[in-house]
Amino acid sequence: MPNTDTKATLDALIAKSATIESKPIFFDLNKPEDATRLDALMASGAVAHVVDDYEEEQLELFGVKNPTLVYTPTYKATFKEFFDKLTASTGGLHKHGLWVYFPWLSLLSHILPEEDFQLVRTARNKNLINASEQDKFYNATVGIAGLSVGSSVAFALVLQGGAKHVKLADMDRLALSNTNRVLSGVHNLGVLKVEMAARTIYTMNPYATVELYPQGLTPESIPSFFDGLDIVIDELDNLAVKYLIREQAKAHKIAVVMAADNGDNAVVDIERYDVTPDMPYFHGRMGEVNYDMLSSLDKFGIGKMITRHVGAENVTVRMQESLVEMGKTIVSWPQLGGAALVNGAAVAYCVRKILNGQELEPNRTLINLDSMLTPSYNTPQEQQKRVEIAERFKKGFGL
Repeated sequence: MPNTDTKATLDALIAKSATIESKPIFFDLNKPEDATRLDALMASGAVAHVVDDYEEEQLELFGVKNPTLVYTPTYKATFKEFFDKLTASTGGLHKHGLWVYFPWLSLLSHILPEEDFQLVRTARNKNLINASEQDKFYNATVGIAGLSVGSSVAFALVLQGGAKHVKLADMDRLALSNTNRVLSGVHNLGVLKVEMAARTIYTMNPYATVELYPQGLTPESIPSFFDGLDIVIDELDNLAVKYLIREQAKAHKIAVVMAADNGDNAVVDIERYDVTPDMPYFHGRMGEVNYDMLSSLDKFGIGKMITRHVGAENVTVRMQESLVEMGKTIVSWPQLGGAALVNGAAVAYCVRKILNGQELEPNRTLINLDSMLTPSYNTPQEQQKRVEIAERFKKGFGL
């Protein structure tokens, strides 16, 4: 094929891909109209892959509902009797449950109805998360602003059977340099981060409802974003919008959870506007700030303010060394994928605890893998060295 034809074909496919909606489509084959729609979809060639593990899903569901039978010698025979009746009663297994089509994957999957789907998905959570906790966790509406670390938070929440209702806000598209810390691959390069995250959430839980804010959060859009939220996760770099988030959280009396990666470690901040609406924003760590002042900061100013918030004494040595190299030998502050995953797990833990009204640190926690896993970290010599380096860093960084 000539190169001109190849380019034209590629351009057409790229244009088509850009129009694909990041939302699953459901089919109930007991409904004639759904069967007709699915026939048309398959006839169009849009379905390239089919996943049907429905019998195994039913086996797992049967075990979850009948745990006393699972380890008996007759379990498989008992299930077969049940399964044969189920198949006969529905006019064929293909009419049981739902079929869900993922347009961006050209994939069709056969899954259990939502209640049974959630029951099996969370079966191994019991009783680390009990039924009442799981229900509150699942039915909450969670807002996540910023989808670098925020994507790890979203995936950790949904992975554990939480946050059926999610609002995602981010204006950026996935770039290659993001893939050192965002759990995605080259198949999503150039895709809006909100769509990338929504697609992953839907493949984990097709029954989720994900609302996207691809323009990010602005003074105009933020009231809508907060409408109906039970809790908000702040993972934005924009300090002015962080300020707006806290204004809204205070007005709606909901908690803000924020985590910052710090080398291999995490700094988790919790602001309980649901408990203490009049508490100072950022626990007062940034001093007296306002929206206009924070809006005027450049990238270096933002870096300084974030460092002030985190505390120079808490910033790892290599992070300190890196920050003073911004614009010299590196283009931005460094971040690691492992730290993003640590942050995601930590924030998901906090969200679950807050939604269930359970005891939780109300201010800040440092998750320091260096301290826990590096033998020399807590020696007097290393502690003194870090103090000296932090003092030099504060002076050099203008703090």
